[in-house]
Amino acid sequence: MGSSSSSSSPSLAAFAVIVLALVLSSAVLCNGGKTSVYVRKLEKTVDMPLDSDVFGLPSGYNVPQQVHITQGDHVGKAVIVSWVTEDEPGSSTVLYWSENSKQKKMAEGKVKTYKFYNYTSGYIHHCAIRNLEFNTKYYYMVGVGHTMRKFWFTTPPEVGPDVPYTFGLIGDLGQTFDSNSTLTHYEQNPRKGQTVLFVGDLSYADNYPNHDNVRWDSWARFVERSVAYQPWIWTAGNHEIDFAPEIGETKPFKPYTHRYHVPYRASKSTAPFWYSIKRASAYIIVLSSYSAYGMYTPQYQWLKEELPKVNRSETPWLIVLMHSPWYNSYSYHYMEGETMRVMYEPWFVQYKVDVVFAGHVHAYERSERVSNIAYNIVNGICIPVKNQSAPVYITIGDGGNIEGLATNMTEPQPAYSAYREASFGHAIFDIKNRTHAYYSWHRNHDGYAVEADSMWFFNRFWHPVDESATSQ
Repeated sequence: MGSSSSSSSPSLAAFAVIVLALVLSSAVLCNGGKTSVYVRKLEKTVDMPLDSDVFGLPSGYNVPQQVHITQGDHVGKAVIVSWVTEDEPGSSTVLYWSENSKQKKMAEGKVKTYKFYNYTSGYIHHCAIRNLEFNTKYYYMVGVGHTMRKFWFTTPPEVGPDVPYTFGLIGDLGQTFDSNSTLTHYEQNPRKGQTVLFVGDLSYADNYPNHDNVRWDSWARFVERSVAYQPWIWTAGNHEIDFAPEIGETKPFKPYTHRYHVPYRASKSTAPFWYSIKRASAYIIVLSSYSAYGMYTPQYQWLKEELPKVNRSETPWLIVLMHSPWYNSYSYHYMEGETMRVMYEPWFVQYKVDVVFAGHVHAYERSERVSNIAYNIVNGICIPVKNQSAPVYITIGDGGNIEGLATNMTEPQPAYSAYREASFGHAIFDIKNRTHAYYSWHRNHDGYAVEADSMWFFNRFWHPVDESATSQ
């Protein structure tokens, strides 16, 4: 017994060392075809009750609430300010002034309401402030004539190739306790995003009977603490469709289009679901997974004409936002984006898109630079291959909504998947210059500065070097 015990000890020790090495390697080499070793504790995802402080109404008669801003033109010299008043229409005027000036200017907006089944909205105001100076802090006030509220925002730097700029990435947010954690982590992130690229699925009001639009109101009050001070760039998701013929609502996207305006006409789009903007050194194209996108459709024709307009000497970073991911190794929503991928992926490769951000799948995943454009229905070449002209595809649908996490992953992990994890969180895309951008993903259960996944992006036009872990 003694000799047997002594002989087995080294082998047990060696086995323990091997296991430890495997665990450490999976934690450290987080961008080389790895499924994270981190497992989030499974717990029910619950919407915050309507009397939660994050939904609180500001005090005062006809006080503006649900204040939010987005970019109001193509280059960043305009802002669309939106808000809701409940008691009466009141004024649609915005007073604004730059930090270095005491002279207040006025802009006039418009007001509208809508009905959805047995719900009638408050008075929804939209006002565009134009001809702003780049890289300038502005204060603005809404609620003229009754209870006024004051906010501020900073315009982006003038469009140019080496202008640094930091974007936040959030998707599928909802209004649960986890949603609140996601937004708090984004606000506290030391990298300080200046604008949020939001990849769709806002309020999840359609999870309630009759798509209870009160939950559109509560969601907008919840996110006001961020979106009243920095633009969120909107993408429409499936939970924005709100097509409900069973309750007499046959017009899709009705609450979304009444509440969230975007500058689609500035990029010659014919609908608010697909459009483009320039911001600093980035050219951002927003697409709609839930509008017609086949050949001869307006979205198809617009994108076909839009991509050649991108001047990479002016805006080196080409970013695409959509809701349904093209590359997804979770069992949830598997291959739902496939028909759009078949239509548009050759263009993304041809025009060297740097990164595509999507949501829809309630988890996190980052791909290698791959394409599957060689495939057609007769040649059998149907395996994605590494392609340095292709974008990195990132799924960031992990905001924390009421539907919970997507936890079932396809096995084995496909080669195109660089890193995946079923956790809630947000990401930061930090552009340094025309050649380099630093990307990081942050899970809610970590400290504010912790990076659960990260990589340096090398621009596909100016510095098309392989930045994947397998090339290091």
